[in-house]
Amino acid sequence: MAKWFEEAVFYHMYPIGMTGAPRRNEQTEVTHRFPALTEWLPHIASLGCTAIYIGPLFESTTHGYDTRDYKLVDRRLGDNEDFQNFVKEAHSLGLKVVVDGVFNHTGREFFAFQDIQRNRENSPYCCWYKGINFGWNSPYNDGFGYEAWRNCFELANLNLWEPQVRNYLLHVIGFWIDEFDIDGIRLDCADCLEFSFMEDMRRFTNEKKADFWLMGEVIHGDYSRYVKPGMLDSVTNYELHKGLYSGHNDHNYFEIAHTIRREFDQNGGIYRGLKLYSFVDNHDVDRIASKLNVPGHIYPVHTLLFTLPGIPSIYYGSEWGIPGRKEGGNDDPLRPAVDLKEALLNVQDPKLLVWIKTLGRIHKEQPALTDGSYQELLLTNRQYAFARILDGQGVVVAVNNDDKEADLSVRVPLGGRTYQSLIDGSEIREENGMLRIRLLPNESQILSFS
Repeated sequence: MAKWFEEAVFYHMYPIGMTGAPRRNEQTEVTHRFPALTEWLPHIASLGCTAIYIGPLFESTTHGYDTRDYKLVDRRLGDNEDFQNFVKEAHSLGLKVVVDGVFNHTGREFFAFQDIQRNRENSPYCCWYKGINFGWNSPYNDGFGYEAWRNCFELANLNLWEPQVRNYLLHVIGFWIDEFDIDGIRLDCADCLEFSFMEDMRRFTNEKKADFWLMGEVIHGDYSRYVKPGMLDSVTNYELHKGLYSGHNDHNYFEIAHTIRREFDQNGGIYRGLKLYSFVDNHDVDRIASKLNVPGHIYPVHTLLFTLPGIPSIYYGSEWGIPGRKEGGNDDPLRPAVDLKEALLNVQDPKLLVWIKTLGRIHKEQPALTDGSYQELLLTNRQYAFARILDGQGVVVAVNNDDKEADLSVRVPLGGRTYQSLIDGSEIREENGMLRIRLLPNESQILSFS
């Protein structure tokens, strides 16, 4: 039986942005913005989502990844009780809750870093950070140097080989499980973390909560180094993310099909059997509505997101086509404030919102989309069809990225079956081992068979 996270559809919330909270945390008082976030929960459930990834939440100085206090919810969003209530409400709607774990680095206002600023060589926390050097000076003129994440000196790299640091961070994870009943952690910069620390985390969380999900942010490299028993359950599939938008922009379904073959093919796929985290946009990359050259491609893109192997995720507002591009190093355009009531009253792209809901329903109803094997059935630059098969049942998916109608002759994955559309209920008969499927420009068809 699949675990909850293997069959999940995620909804990604970036709370500082979506609530319009100040980008710098200079306040002393707490502002209770969590009621506005809680209002999103029924909408999220209505999309067919079953889990939420929300973060960052730790008290921080600016964007949320420069942690100031690991045990406090950011005061720009609310207090710990607010988040407890948010999780309870999410759980009551059948939504699991996963938070950001920012364990590679801290901000400069974190207590251990500030102790080094005050006490220099006499600080008991000198061993907590990488590269502390009192013979050097930082760009902030601290009178000492330290290793920073990608030379961003507002982010000081923790020394994860130091037992005190590991014990402290494991204690923090335990605190969030005990205090808030969270269901998982998305590990920020997992490709920077020590492997043995992630193994410690796996052992610790298994004891706390048997089905606790650990997912790592990994951009490049071999994902199977991270996803295995004793370490992480999943990582971000940036390789597929790239293929999903560029395969449409170039009218080149061969790119997407090659990626899936390489990753998940039953014969030689390097990640076959793994459940990677799929997405078309997030808080770090341009919105999919701004990334596509042809606006209509947003429909087949999402069809593939929900039906190819992986755990699909929707980024807040992208279900109705919010645009957004980075401006140099500024990520704010990707993380806009959204008034949900107003947005749903004047939906930017109602057709897309309905399509996302349809895909969410289909994903929930079809076990083959979680555990089914992948079989390619047809491939051209502009048309693509494949099956997901589980115990002799499953679905056939066909997509068209052309600006013209397409008549597809798709070989059947299993003969002697009835193929019924999960979109409009129509039946397509097998003819000599082939299915005739007509697709309008940018249209998709999803057929069930048993």
